[in-house]
Amino acid sequence: MKRFWIVFIFLVLLALLAAGLKLDPSQVPSPLVGKPMPSFSVQDLHTPQQVLKHDDWLGQPALINVWASWCVACLSEHPILIGLAREYRFPIYGINYKDQRGDALAWLQQHGNPYAMSVHDENGRVGIDWGVYGVPETFVIDSTGIIHYKHIGPIDDSAVRDTIIPLIQSLATQ
Repeated sequence: MKRFWIVFIFLVLLALLAAGLKLDPSQVPSPLVGKPMPSFSVQDLHTPQQVLKHDDWLGQPALINVWASWCVACLSEHPILIGLAREYRFPIYGINYKDQRGDALAWLQQHGNPYAMSVHDENGRVGIDWGVYGVPETFVIDSTGIIHYKHIGPIDDSAVRDTIIPLIQSLATQ
């Protein structure tokens, strides 16, 4: 009888693992969606003597992108962010996460800078408040700072075309 229970528990665990493997990690729900973006006051990446606050990012719908120079996936999504910054009239704000300022600045110099503003979150506290699981992560906020969408992992053309652009356009007309 003991052997039966061991086999039964093993099969249940195996079924749970199989179900978990079918989930899309970019679709992890965020408790912040529908709520105001977290308050912050942190140094500007480019001008450390300037402190940026969450109020600086209000006024129009925007994309918030959490990134780092050491992040390989951030490099894969970066051309998409550059294209968005050129083609559309909404700001993209950056949260440089757990990175060295010099490395981040050199990375932007080499690959281009799509960010209207970028904060330097060297110790990761701002990212923790935003519920960041890892980089990259991208959020869409409305003009009042309410978070409407969170994308975990690198954004791709289909996420931009099917979700991000339509959402920002609908928020701009509200």
